Amino acid sequence: MKDVLCIGSVLWDVIGRASAVMRVGSDVPGRITRIPGGVAMNIAMTLRRFGVRPVLLTAIGRDEEGDELITAAARLGMETGYVYRSEDLPTDVYMAIEGANGLIAAIADAHSLEAADAKILTPLRDGRLGSAAAPYAGQIALDGNLTEELLRDIAQSPLFANADLRVAPASPGKAKRLMPLLDSANATIYVNLEEAGLLCNAMFETAPEAAAALLQRGAASILVTDGGRAAAHAGASGVLTATPPEVLVTRVTGAGDTFMAAHMAAEARGDAPDVALNAALRAAAVYVSGDVPS
Repeated sequence: MKDVLCIGSVLWDVIGRASAVMRVGSDVPGRITRIPGGVAMNIAMTLRRFGVRPVLLTAIGRDEEGDELITAAARLGMETGYVYRSEDLPTDVYMAIEGANGLIAAIADAHSLEAADAKILTPLRDGRLGSAAAPYAGQIALDGNLTEELLRDIAQSPLFANADLRVAPASPGKAKRLMPLLDSANATIYVNLEEAGLLCNAMFETAPEAAAALLQRGAASILVTDGGRAAAHAGASGVLTATPPEVLVTRVTGAGDTFMAAHMAAEARGDAPDVALNAALRAAAVYVSGDVPS
C-alpha cells in the first residue's frame, strides 16, 4: 500500500473526560489528557495501525510544544519531513470536555494552520512529492481546518488532479468549507448527519436519506455517519447502508476520523464498498469503546 498524504490539522488535543452527566456550568472530577491530535493526525494514527505510512503536510510551530509534537509524531511512525515549521506561529491546540452524555463543548485553535495557508502544500509543487507536470497520484486525506479559500484552490488545482481525495469537515461549524469540493469527481466526502444537513441546507432523519440528497447535489462519493444508528455510503452504484456494532461508548473525540481512515485503508486494500463500510464502522466502534490506544 502506498503512502497516504494527510493534509490539515496536527496539534495537541487537551481532553477532559468525566464519568458524570454534564451540563453548562458543571464542575466535576475527571481526567485530563494531552495527546497528539487534530483531524489529519487522528486519520494518520489510524492509517498507521493498518500498516500505512502517513505523510504529514501541516503547520507546526518552532516552539517547545511543536518540537514535542514532531517527536511524538515521528515516534508514532509518521513522516514529518515535509511539515512547515513556522518561526512566528505557535503550535495549534484543541480543547474538549466530554461527559457521560457525550461531547459537552470544544474549541479548536487552528489559527496557525490557517495562517500558513498554501505554504503547507509546497512539497506538492516543488517536486518533492509532486508538481503541476507530475501531480501526486494516491490517497490524500484533507480536513476542513484548511481555509475555505485554500480548499477552493485545491478543488481547481492541477496538483491534485490525479489524487484520490478523501475529505472531512473537522466539525459541523466548518462543514460548509467543503462546498468547493462537493462535486469533485475524484473526491470522497465523509460527514456526520448534522454536517450533511448543513451542506444541503436541510434537516435529515437518517444517514441514507442524507447521503442520497448529497449524491443529488453532485457528490461523486459520500459517506454519512449517525453515531450508533445506520450509516450510509452513496456513489455510482447507489446507496449502501450498514449499522455499527453496539458498544459501550467511553470517548467520542476522534471517532469520525477513525471511521474515515479505516474506510480509506479498506478501499486501498480493494475491499468491496459494503465490506469497506462495515470495516470502518467496526474500527470506529472499537475506538469509541476505548479498546485501542489514544
